[in-house]
Amino acid sequence: MSSYKPLAIPTYPKLGEKITQDTLYWKRYKTPVQIKEFGAVTKIHFSPIQPFSYAVTSSTRIHLYGQYSQEPVKTFSRFKDTAYCGTYRGDGKLLAAGCEDSVVQLFDISGKAALRQFSGHSKAVHFVDFTSDKYRIVSGSDDYTSKLWDIPNGIEIASYKEHTDYIRCGCTSSLNNDLFATGSYDHTIKVFDGRTDKSVMSMDHGQPVESVLLFPSGGLLVSAGGRYVKVWDILKGGQLLVSLRNHHKTVTCLCLSSSGQRLLSGSLDRHVKVYSTMNYKVVHSFDYAASILSLALAPDDQMIVVGMTNGVLNIKHRKPEERKPLQSTTKRHPRYRVFVRGKDYMPKQDDIYVSKPVREHLKKYDQLLKGFHMSKALDAVLQSQIRTKKPEVTVAVMNELKRRGTLKNALAGRNEKELSDLLIFLLKHLVNPLFLPILLNVAEHIIDIYSPVVGQSSVIHKQFIRLQEVVEKEINYQEELLKILGMMDTLFATMTTKKESPWEEPKPILPLGSQ
Repeated sequence: MSSYKPLAIPTYPKLGEKITQDTLYWKRYKTPVQIKEFGAVTKIHFSPIQPFSYAVTSSTRIHLYGQYSQEPVKTFSRFKDTAYCGTYRGDGKLLAAGCEDSVVQLFDISGKAALRQFSGHSKAVHFVDFTSDKYRIVSGSDDYTSKLWDIPNGIEIASYKEHTDYIRCGCTSSLNNDLFATGSYDHTIKVFDGRTDKSVMSMDHGQPVESVLLFPSGGLLVSAGGRYVKVWDILKGGQLLVSLRNHHKTVTCLCLSSSGQRLLSGSLDRHVKVYSTMNYKVVHSFDYAASILSLALAPDDQMIVVGMTNGVLNIKHRKPEERKPLQSTTKRHPRYRVFVRGKDYMPKQDDIYVSKPVREHLKKYDQLLKGFHMSKALDAVLQSQIRTKKPEVTVAVMNELKRRGTLKNALAGRNEKELSDLLIFLLKHLVNPLFLPILLNVAEHIIDIYSPVVGQSSVIHKQFIRLQEVVEKEINYQEELLKILGMMDTLFATMTTKKESPWEEPKPILPLGSQ
């Protein structure tokens, strides 16, 4: 007698995002920690050296936070008005910031007072950054100018006025000491070389530019503004490579992962999108409670920090990787070697392999199906634990009963409680297109069997009325969909058929033989 084959439970595709390696990677962040700042968080910048503290620019202050601190470890508040763009130097020892009062300030991380103040702009300075040689600062202002400052001497080296609107963002090259880019509300991104007196490249973004970013290789530049994120090839003279439109509102900030293989963008639509830099497709998305103004990833990707318009700083720490338990180094008994002897033997081509039958532990419904207890098998999968958490198991057993021709017998002879559980399951899952073919058959059998006694119980009567309403509602939906499909077919048919416009002059009919 052949052994019983357990019932195969079909797997159905789940609605929602597809589970990929990126999904698993970016979901490995803990529940966020939220800190309330004094105003909208306009800039977040991580120190490039361990322990990777980060500077948060908000209102008239710049707060420095440790990796796990929920209170600022240091505060720079010597600003007369709103502070902008608190940025670390490459060695993590100095921090520069712009201000609404048009001054660029330079701070020592270990001190409080400003080491240097660079005056020369006439309006608010929204962008500052250090060059890769660490001895110069680049700034961009609302006075349409960008300037290059010498840190040791505290003097202005160069000034460029090529933009025709506010300069609100910029970045410096990590490879070239003299190269930097600025983005402006005049819709352009300009690339400058500190050794020349004018820009060496200009690109038109088409929208006010809110953020720019240079790849570590120096060959690609990313700009964000309006609903667009655009990637430019610097080596080909600023050629546009790709234009991305995945946000619903203005994109405000950009950052790269530590490997440079993922690009992140934050927007006023409260979403952070993660793109693959291989094909620039969205591989993951984060949702937040308010519009996003600033975004930063720790240099080791262990933290993602987002600043929002409501002044909330959202910090997510990455969960530690699960470590495999170390193998025991204790000495085993000599008999252990005899026990495991031959366990690692790999069968060869001429060997005759005799497999030992493995005893299968059957589920309760499989045991009942094996013993031909059809009604009890259906009862087993209608238990609340299975029917609510694993409806596919209940449907699979119903399908097996239908295949055996015993479904109607299994549904018959039920008391009020058992019939009520069955109707509850039908009301919840009948219109699910995955289960519809089976459950529709079950519903027909139940109506045939129990319609003569439906008025004897008020509970069952109400459930039958609800079942009728669900079916009628679904039929109405299907009819409406068929009407829409018919209209769409007609519309597509008229689009493919080219008709002569009534306003178009008729073409003259030429006599035979003329050209």
